[in-house]
Amino acid sequence: MAQDLAVEIVRDPSHGFTGVPQRRGEAQRAPQELRVMVREDATDTLRIEVSAPRPRAPHDREWHSARLETPAHVLWDLGVRLRALWSDLVVRHQSPHGDYGGQVGGFPLARTADLSEYATLTESLARKLADQGHALLQTMLEGNSDELCLVRDFLTSALTERGSLRVSFASCVHLPWSMLAVDPAECADPWEAFLGHRHQLEQGGDDGWDHAPLGLREHAATSLNKDTALDHVGRAAEVHRLLDQRSRLVVRTRSDELLEALSQHVLNEDIMYFWCHGHLVDGGGSGFGLSVSLSDAERIDGPAVSWRRRRIPRTAQARFRPFVLLNACHTGRGAAPGSLKHLGQELRAMGAEGVLAPQIEIPQVFATEYAYAFLEMYLTGEHTAGEINQLLAQHFARKYHNPLGLTYSLHCGINSRLDLAS
Repeated sequence: MAQDLAVEIVRDPSHGFTGVPQRRGEAQRAPQELRVMVREDATDTLRIEVSAPRPRAPHDREWHSARLETPAHVLWDLGVRLRALWSDLVVRHQSPHGDYGGQVGGFPLARTADLSEYATLTESLARKLADQGHALLQTMLEGNSDELCLVRDFLTSALTERGSLRVSFASCVHLPWSMLAVDPAECADPWEAFLGHRHQLEQGGDDGWDHAPLGLREHAATSLNKDTALDHVGRAAEVHRLLDQRSRLVVRTRSDELLEALSQHVLNEDIMYFWCHGHLVDGGGSGFGLSVSLSDAERIDGPAVSWRRRRIPRTAQARFRPFVLLNACHTGRGAAPGSLKHLGQELRAMGAEGVLAPQIEIPQVFATEYAYAFLEMYLTGEHTAGEINQLLAQHFARKYHNPLGLTYSLHCGINSRLDLAS
């Protein structure tokens, strides 16, 4: 006779199949509270899937799905347009009459990280940019089908009414998510509208590859991959000193040194920091590619680094698991499907814990301030990369009236935390 058995779940390492189970020696990773997937379906149109835990049953997720009516190429173009607006309105904002105490034609908002004396101006610019970020989000979700209306209402409600969330965008269209915004008219000020100010965000998710452990150690292992021509910019020397004092630091200044390190089966680095120039390179039919260069000026791009690890198996005997701070212009951008992957995407595909990088050209002085603040907090092991990314976006906006903290975006790694027992 069939009989029902009483079952008690005593362990749920994947949180109801919503997160990656804890690996041996790793700290517990919480599942993302909001997940948004955008992918191409069999008809070459985009489909969006959104899920979030039910308020009264956190291990049970509510799912909604719909076909987007906005084509992928339109979203790509709007993402490029939004990045260009940020560059034009903030980084390349000019002083037409020599006001703010600067020279005529200068770029006052790129000279310093503290823009308090330009607060009235940056408040106005933040409102314009929030309006444009909201317009992109609305365009992505516009349509009249019942399914799409349900997705739009559910996602908008989650982004505006559930407080600060950990949000993962697994999207074939790489948009500058942190620079998108909810309706600024419903916020106390324009800063609160930006998704990067309201939430912890990442593009992509954990791949589940189990890397060789580093074991218990006293100090983090780090690398500084730099162009020495930038040694005296802003707080660059202080960042170098911070890494030298708080970690076991390896400094690389030539491309052959970096590529040789990437050829090793086991790369024992917790943090890989790049301080160099980023370049947009015309790739012809495949669009623009992204590369960086160290002191020897040799261009290092996605294919250059991926070829170095092509023959290394993805097994527990190999390791490439650093958290990467790619502090170079444009390097937070992703390549369109079918194009050669950009450097940040390849580093992540090789196994990097996460990649944090700016979506636009970034003023060098601000870049050093951001790097020092991020690394100082991350090296304590007390905060995740997602927490720090959001805190710094809020910090630079509130204390210094500077919106550029919102341009730094995470490709995976929202739950990454320095763990010296891994």
